[in-house]
Amino acid sequence: MKKILLIEAFANSGPYVLDAARALGAHVFVATHEDVYESYPAELRDKIHGAVFTDLTDSDRALAELAAFAEATEVDAVAGCREFFSPLVALLAERLGLPGNDPRRARACRNRAQMAEVFVAGQVPAPRTISVHTAGQAARALGRAGIGFPVVVKPAEQGGSCGVSVVGSPEQLDTAVRHAQSRPIAAPHGLPMDQRVIVQEYVPGPEFSLDTVVWRDEYFHLPMVEKHTTGGTYRAAAGHTCPAALPPAGLHGLRTATERALRALGIRNGVAHTQLKISPDAGPVVIEVGARLPGDHLVDVVRRASGIDEARAYLQAVLDEKPDVPAPREGACAIRFLTPPRAGTFHGVTILGRHDGLVDQNITTQPGAAVGTAHGNSARVGHLVFTAPTSAQVNADAARALAHTRVEVS
Repeated sequence: MKKILLIEAFANSGPYVLDAARALGAHVFVATHEDVYESYPAELRDKIHGAVFTDLTDSDRALAELAAFAEATEVDAVAGCREFFSPLVALLAERLGLPGNDPRRARACRNRAQMAEVFVAGQVPAPRTISVHTAGQAARALGRAGIGFPVVVKPAEQGGSCGVSVVGSPEQLDTAVRHAQSRPIAAPHGLPMDQRVIVQEYVPGPEFSLDTVVWRDEYFHLPMVEKHTTGGTYRAAAGHTCPAALPPAGLHGLRTATERALRALGIRNGVAHTQLKISPDAGPVVIEVGARLPGDHLVDVVRRASGIDEARAYLQAVLDEKPDVPAPREGACAIRFLTPPRAGTFHGVTILGRHDGLVDQNITTQPGAAVGTAHGNSARVGHLVFTAPTSAQVNADAARALAHTRVEVS
């Protein structure tokens, strides 16, 4: 029986990885903090064969302790769910002589400032980016680089659209930079974040994501996903639709840009989640890449739409087995996130009438809880999932249901 060491399962994709391992007949040992493990839901613990506790914020100590555990347990593969630990996953795989990504470039997969530098060196089509600590530095650097407004301001390290804003003038930079630096620690592990801020030229156009399983430097692309985002100053994911309705030339351009980015980042055995846009002027542009499975329940969305289990394919790649990525079946799936209309006290969600295609709904916030506005993905109170024969139909079904859905806040 194969043995997999998973560096942290407490993530959106964690249950999907554990289910895939069980289907492959593999045992999974999870590396985490002891206090984080105590917060695992019972259903998550039931999927795990064993746990090893270490301090994941101390990479040298964690590397030594996990290497000793893996050697004693005769682990066959190292995998991860959170992008903050993707460098540790790569380092540990190399230490053990197991399939993994290039550890010398793995830090750039979690740090947007380093990623931008790697993209320039690798001639990846990406937004021009500067890295700063203050709004004053940003204003001066934008002038020197000739980057005009609007721009996108992001933390060098964070996830879930946390700290991201679109800035239309120099007067808004100070607020945007402070917003980007507002979460210096990543929960639940207490991992310190790089407090640099990146400022990127704004790329107009539709947004997409592409998940790719990589095995021995061979790319197995999954169906393209259309990403829906909120507008205004703060941008958060409002939902996703799989597959994206794109012509073959558009798909080819996005895949080509993705492969260039993955080569630049040294992603050679594992999985990558790439976010892209199609600029009216520049064509495909890579926004960023995570060396991990996607969040937002996209593993489920892609599987419902195409029949492909990317968590299974990911584990096969790190076990040095050819990933099972068949041609996608016909079908479409959409997920839409529910967010409160304003800050206040959450009372519940009401969906009026019956709606074609609605196959799952999950309300994640308890009545009586305080909720905020949609400045990031953390404001969500739940989500709805739809399936239909085509992307056009599933988008129409989702729009109709959302028009009859009320998130009740007082």
